Amino acid sequence: MKSYFKSNRWIKIGVFSILSLSLLGSACSKKKGPISDSGGPEVYSIDLEMIHFDYDKYTIKSEFEGVLKKHAEWLKTNPKTNIVIEGHTDKRGTEEYNLALGERRAIAAKNFLVNLGISPDRISTISFGKTKQIDFGESEASYYKNRRDEFKGIKK
Repeated sequence: MKSYFKSNRWIKIGVFSILSLSLLGSACSKKKGPISDSGGPEVYSIDLEMIHFDYDKYTIKSEFEGVLKKHAEWLKTNPKTNIVIEGHTDKRGTEEYNLALGERRAIAAKNFLVNLGISPDRISTISFGKTKQIDFGESEASYYKNRRDEFKGIKK
């Protein structure tokens, strides 16, 4: 009975320690990437094509200028819709660098739309860096798919 008590006590202590550490860990952990709070605007999907970027670049490629012009026309015909531009990167590079690069990509698309006559007040930007991959492959084609800006509607 003595050995049973010791092992039972060990299990109780072990379970308590594991629970304590997991609760402490979740309370103290730093969430990486963008932070969303429930009090923010509701984002929803709209039918606006994403654009892609070259490796380590944030300039708008000429092949996507037409896409952004269509987005500007859509925004002009839907004046009550605001958008958020989400900047994304591939998984290469540090988290901090990719968050900054994703933000520069989102801002580049915003500036392009503003130059086409869209009010900057209607466009928000956010960077997700490498946190929201859409293709987990290891090829250049996979990386290219992840280097993107996505356009989402914001409910007022």
